[in-house]
Amino acid sequence: MKRAGKLLVVVDMQHDFIDGALGTPEARRILPRVTERVRAARLNGETVVFTRDTHEEDYLSTQEGERLPVVHCVRGTRGWQLAEGLAAEGERVFDKPAFGSTELAKFAAEGAFAEAELIGVCTDICVISNALLLKAFAPELRVSVRADCCAGATPAGHETALAAMRACQVDIV
Repeated sequence: MKRAGKLLVVVDMQHDFIDGALGTPEARRILPRVTERVRAARLNGETVVFTRDTHEEDYLSTQEGERLPVVHCVRGTRGWQLAEGLAAEGERVFDKPAFGSTELAKFAAEGAFAEAELIGVCTDICVISNALLLKAFAPELRVSVRADCCAGATPAGHETALAAMRACQVDIV
């Protein structure tokens, strides 16, 4: 199958990572760039999809909750919602209980995409997890991460994740 389309993956641009329980100044700073990149992707005919970190009320009893005991992105709460104005009607949202989405990776592998670009948060947790899943599920898919549209849990974590992805043949743009 000839692949020609481009997939833009917007990772976890949710209130709890922007201005909520785990919000950071870096995430707030990238929001206008993310919004502009999503707008440009639509104008260019790219397929835009979103991931959404999704936890249930029992979050603190999960392995992640034991290691990161900050309740966040609980289904149905404001913190779980994507930032206003990002997702358009009909665009796909992949709810994920873990860092990466195998459903997203399967979607990308089965689609007619020549490349996938990731933007969003957190570079050092969910962006890297999804980038590597895309490489694993679709080894010939060109995967890139737009560094200026990503924010890590910390600035140092952001830089470390970019270096790790570069080593795994993810293009950093």
